[in-house]
Amino acid sequence: MIGKLRGLIDSVGEDEIVVDVNGVGYVVAVSARTLRALPSVGAETTLFIETYVREDAIRLFGFLSASERDWFRLLQSVQGVGAKVALAVLGTLSGDKLSQAIARQDKAMVAQTPGVGPKLAARIVLELKDKGPMLGVADLGGAIAAGEGASRLPKPAADAVLALVGLGYGQPQAASAVGHAFATLGADATTAALIRAGLRTLAQ
Repeated sequence: MIGKLRGLIDSVGEDEIVVDVNGVGYVVAVSARTLRALPSVGAETTLFIETYVREDAIRLFGFLSASERDWFRLLQSVQGVGAKVALAVLGTLSGDKLSQAIARQDKAMVAQTPGVGPKLAARIVLELKDKGPMLGVADLGGAIAAGEGASRLPKPAADAVLALVGLGYGQPQAASAVGHAFATLGADATTAALIRAGLRTLAQ
């Protein structure tokens, strides 16, 4: 099972790239957003990989962060969402935007994805409301490595997320609300201030 690749970008296609790792070229399917964010051909890149093994093929899907890969996995837990649709969603929305859409039950935002109609978008935001690890936390000015666990959060932010979860909010909603609060209040924000700001966001 391949979980990560580091190598040179050998070529770029419409929805996939070839990564040269010590002379071996790996064909990796990527989202449109990932494709736009990658460096030019010949440059080094690191991709987090989801490997699908079938009787007739092995497919690799590549992501620039572990949290994006987690979203890819989680999206496919929704009925009617396969790898193609999950990749399309992530090509339209960042993990942060997707987390916000789920927290706010904003099916219209998810429906911006080509091939995702209102019914499927509604199913995605509903079924993922309380599922999964802490995904899509706002960037927080680069202070948080999203999706890598609460131990990677600044302690006030991690404590605020836990407090909101203790109040009955789903972890994705709590993480998104605290991420927004942290980005607004700054790195010196206290746990209490983050909780208050997070509650205001969740009440909107």
